[in-house]
Amino acid sequence: MTIYWQGGAAREQDFPLSEDERAARVQLAAAYRIFDHLGWTEMIFNHITLRVLGSEKLFLINPFGLHYREVTASNLVLIDLEGNPVRATPWPVNRAGFMIHSALHGANPQVQCVMHTHTTTGMAVACLQEGLSPANFYAAQLQGQVAYHEFEGITVEPGEKSRLIADIGSKRAVILRNHGLLTWGASVPEAFLQLWTLQRACDVQIAAASAGALQPIRREVFEQTVRESGPGEQRTCEDVFAAMQRIVDEKDPSYRN
Repeated sequence: MTIYWQGGAAREQDFPLSEDERAARVQLAAAYRIFDHLGWTEMIFNHITLRVLGSEKLFLINPFGLHYREVTASNLVLIDLEGNPVRATPWPVNRAGFMIHSALHGANPQVQCVMHTHTTTGMAVACLQEGLSPANFYAAQLQGQVAYHEFEGITVEPGEKSRLIADIGSKRAVILRNHGLLTWGASVPEAFLQLWTLQRACDVQIAAASAGALQPIRREVFEQTVRESGPGEQRTCEDVFAAMQRIVDEKDPSYRN
């Protein structure tokens, strides 16, 4: 199985580095370091992607072969929807990551950032027949907001893209059955807080289920909980992400390079 994707010839002369892209690179690199800080890593695997350059269908992805704590603003790889790097890079792209992320970036212009993880509790919930149980504070905030996509093997087949998009629809939190978690948003902070909420819901579900039967939440409470939850408010998303970025800046600001 080929997991590397080198793409075609770079077209860097057509894409000079802009200030907007530079800022996007720093923010995305910060997200990788935040994931590392939180323990949301899987050696060199998994991906966070961010669309750049306005209407151009180009997005940044991590260089395959580096751990998240090694990702910096300058070594992120800018690729098109076919996986071609638009600037010269010594690093390949993980084909499985490219397939999932390019499907979302290509299908919906609202998708600016996509995050995918293989955390232990996230995968555990993804392996449960019932999926996410709406029986805790965080899961209640996501009631009716989570999409599911059936496992089709390692995601390298282009034909899976249309099924993935159909299953996700407009929902921004996704459980990839038997696989892991995925979220998307109109910004890095928005996708991050959505993923944090989904991850916490999984953490609590697995911890509570191991202790005994889950206490159900009354159905009439869900509407108010979803309405009042924070992930939909951009200011909240930005404040949360900024706080986490300050933590990684204090630990190691080298991601900005």
